[in-house]
Amino acid sequence: MRPLLTALALSAAALTTAGAASAQEGPLVLYTSQPNADAQATVDAFMAAYPQVEVEWVRDGTTKIMARLRAEFEADAPQPDVLFIADMVTMEGLKREGRLMAHPEADVSAYPAGLHDPEGYYFSTKLITSGIVYNTASDAAPATWADLVEGPCAGKVAMPSPLTSGAATIHMATLTANPELGWDYYAKLAETGAVAQGGNGGTLKAVAGGEKLCGVVVDFLPIREAAKGAPVAFVFPPQGVSAVTEPAAILSTAKNPDAAKAFIDFLVSREGQELAARMGYLPAHPDVTPPEGFPARAEIKLMDFDPADALENDAAHKAKFNALFGG
Repeated sequence: MRPLLTALALSAAALTTAGAASAQEGPLVLYTSQPNADAQATVDAFMAAYPQVEVEWVRDGTTKIMARLRAEFEADAPQPDVLFIADMVTMEGLKREGRLMAHPEADVSAYPAGLHDPEGYYFSTKLITSGIVYNTASDAAPATWADLVEGPCAGKVAMPSPLTSGAATIHMATLTANPELGWDYYAKLAETGAVAQGGNGGTLKAVAGGEKLCGVVVDFLPIREAAKGAPVAFVFPPQGVSAVTEPAAILSTAKNPDAAKAFIDFLVSREGQELAARMGYLPAHPDVTPPEGFPARAEIKLMDFDPADALENDAAHKAKFNALFGG
């Protein structure tokens, strides 16, 4: 009897394992705002880990991806299983609409609180922080946020506009919610003549070219350009930085939820985070070594960010910004 029971138990275990494996197969549709090369590398690495899943992916900027998805919602025909875009505010809006599927089983135990939706509806995959860039050929050497409104930098600051840049929108929501900075800080930037327009690329160009001495920009741009010899340096202020986290989420209408959960699990796994680091991004996982040019993860302080509050106040914040900087 004992050998028979053992055999039955082993058979049941084998069937369970086979069932789990077979669940992670078939087509998976991904909508992403990652750059093409990053998206392809992510898909290739995932399919190497899950060879029974075949990923079809569509890539565009977050605004265009969301316009496409909204049209699909209107037609009651959303296509993606997984959405992998720039910011948590958009994800928070989709969560409120009931458009996302929770994945509370995802192992995010190694991550600090605040990086993932507490109910498991969306998950951060990297940290694209906004800090300070300055021209190393100048006499400017800013170290704190205050240095952008006083000293050599004052009046010679460029920054992307939240009316154009998603990262700048997150940055504005983060800094204005910080009790040590708030809207008073943005008022000082405006009073001292900071120029806020366009995106991050324009800001970097203005600082690297000497048109401006200092600026606010996403981390990887100046870090990469400095490695190529550009006269720029990037600073992570000790008060903290804001961060766009490129979250991923499963749609509530996903046709292959098992494969979608496997995709999320891969992104937040150590292997997925090491892939992000190899791409040149600061990984969200605190124990994964950052790419060359970045300080140790423990040396980078993230300011608190509430995506629900940012969503609630987005229109009011942009109107207030527009009143200060004139668009």
